[in-house]
Amino acid sequence: MKISINSEFCKGCMMCVDICPREVFEESKGKINKKGYKLVEVVHPEKCIECRKCELICPDFAINIKEEEEDQK
Repeated sequence: MKISINSEFCKGCMMCVDICPREVFEESKGKINKKGYKLVEVVHPEKCIECRKCELICPDFAINIKEEEEDQK
């Protein structure tokens, strides 16, 4: 599972931080995007339980969750 945040779309509303049951996200320390918004960072991806609440609640469609493909041998 790979969680990515598009920094150009994120407005730092913190809805993902608030809704995440496992505290995967955190407000970034001093990082801002080109529009001047404070960003959110994925700080504990290993805690993610794949509920996708963050992806669904994001009003700016900034969060994308992708399943990592297993290597086929």
